[in-house]
Amino acid sequence: MDEFESEAVVIGAGAVGLAVARALQHAGHDTVILEKNSHFGMETSARNSEVIHAGIYYPQGSLKARLCVRGKALLYEFCAAHGVPHRRLGKLIVGHAGQEAQLAAIAKAAADNGVDDLKPLGMREIAALEPEVTATEGLFSPSTGIIDSHQYMLALLGDLTLVKSSEVSALHRRGDGWAMVIQSGGEEMVLNARLVVNAAGLWAQQMANRIGGLRDVPNLHLAKGNYASLSVKSPFTHLVYPVPEPGGLGVHVTLDMGGRARFGPNVEWLASNDPANIDYTVPPGIADRFAPVIARYWPGIRQEMLAPDYSGVRPKLSGPGEANADFRIDGPAAHGLPGLVNLFGIESPGLTASLAIAELVLAQLS
Repeated sequence: MDEFESEAVVIGAGAVGLAVARALQHAGHDTVILEKNSHFGMETSARNSEVIHAGIYYPQGSLKARLCVRGKALLYEFCAAHGVPHRRLGKLIVGHAGQEAQLAAIAKAAADNGVDDLKPLGMREIAALEPEVTATEGLFSPSTGIIDSHQYMLALLGDLTLVKSSEVSALHRRGDGWAMVIQSGGEEMVLNARLVVNAAGLWAQQMANRIGGLRDVPNLHLAKGNYASLSVKSPFTHLVYPVPEPGGLGVHVTLDMGGRARFGPNVEWLASNDPANIDYTVPPGIADRFAPVIARYWPGIRQEMLAPDYSGVRPKLSGPGEANADFRIDGPAAHGLPGLVNLFGIESPGLTASLAIAELVLAQLS
């Protein structure tokens, strides 16, 4: 069996894995990225809202809060420096009678996280920003934006070494480093490295269970979110979000770089928590389900304006009815194994936080 060497290996070539690999390479560690799929960013990173989040919703002091706020700043800076298409559109969070306390709680959470630019809005101010939107009050987040996630991942990849269609079937300690058995192109090989980062996203738990000596692998819960596209010209110039719902941020309006609007995601808990069983098909009746929900803040919506678009799945660490879990970024201090970091539950705001996650991973391996 052929054997190869690299100082560092990142397993998973989504946005977070690519950001981590870039940080390791820039810190002087010769780095290889292993991706089980035929291309980078084919799963969670390609199936989301492409929103640059401000850091509004997450509990004070949580990894999601800290890394989102830090990551937002790094991401805008990176996009500007590398020509990645993005726009700081701003976001409206809109509510109706009876939701005042929820909006106040969102504003407080944002302030606790250091997001000090949220502006409270009344009905007239909302109408001035988005004439088609109906709400009694809301909040405006000027630092929320959108990004072309594919171009972002291309910029992260740069001249990094990416080995596609390669899956790690086993990983164990060897000397002062790690040896991993890789299946690639019908052949088996061994790659030795001093540093290993499991950034396998939906597959992080399965990958972790192949690591010799690792304990305390968290349970995985899969939550599917469907999106519907708007078939007419978008009347929106900002992102528009309702008050969050359990498991997600509600069926909201997002815009792509061309100004086209889509709605989603909803939250559909999957019966199987095996990523191999995911069906990304959007139900044909999604327009029926979405139209009444959207009509609460956009009365002008009609069912025939919506068409099934795409779906994504979040790798969550908490299940239905449970409080949203934080990211888990488990380094040697957590599991006692040198040179290893596991990333679990990297759902939203993982794209926004990717560069900040990379900073933290690098610090844990230093």
